Amino acid sequence: MLLERGRRGVTLTEAGEALVHHARTVMRQMADMHSELGLHAKAMRTAIRVAANTAAITEYLPAKLAVWMAENPRIDVELKERQSTDIARAVLRGFVEIGILSDAADATGLERIPFAKDQLVLITAKHHLLASYRRVSFPDILQEQFIGLSAGALQEHIESQASRLGGRLKIRTRLRTFEGVGHMVAAGAGIAIIPQTAAQRLRKTLPIATVAISDAWARRNLVIAVRSREELTAAARSLVDHLAEERATQTLVV
Repeated sequence: MLLERGRRGVTLTEAGEALVHHARTVMRQMADMHSELGLHAKAMRTAIRVAANTAAITEYLPAKLAVWMAENPRIDVELKERQSTDIARAVLRGFVEIGILSDAADATGLERIPFAKDQLVLITAKHHLLASYRRVSFPDILQEQFIGLSAGALQEHIESQASRLGGRLKIRTRLRTFEGVGHMVAAGAGIAIIPQTAAQRLRKTLPIATVAISDAWARRNLVIAVRSREELTAAARSLVDHLAEERATQTLVV
């Protein structure tokens, strides 16, 4: 018998657990074989499914992916932008092989490898009253006029923090890129919350000020999450190793 029903619902028996283990092993071996063949056969291609949050996609992945994809011309990467909580679920359920998400998200059951720091900061025009502050709390700026990003994981994350406080951001307009947001902020049209890496880049060309945000949710680290390195295809393992090579190699299992 593979399943048994109890007060808490249907669970796997010991035999069921064994079957699942062996089935996953067979599936991994088949995927590995397919991946390795794809690396060597001219007519064959393979693809890796990756989900990442806004900061990872806009600030970190382009340069890192470009190098790896140039070295592996027959491997495609299907990249999707998602919120960190959704990424963790997608990896756990096998919808994507690799996730890059905030370490604040619940990633129970996944292996996590450090990837990058992802501090969120406030940007303002040089002449804005808040520009003289070294640090602000999110509740103190909720009444300000904001410039937002177009619908995406980062903007949804920021607006969800406002909802938790029983408020709502006053967004004057939305733009697709950090550069567009930066130009609006520099002109004094509003303030914005963006990754520190993006703010540092924009400050080189735009008259904006950067202010730290004291709330814990603004201090984040990005991690690479997988169900198991052993279950990854050869191609996916190669990509994970490349993305993580500049970071600590310690793996966290929770």
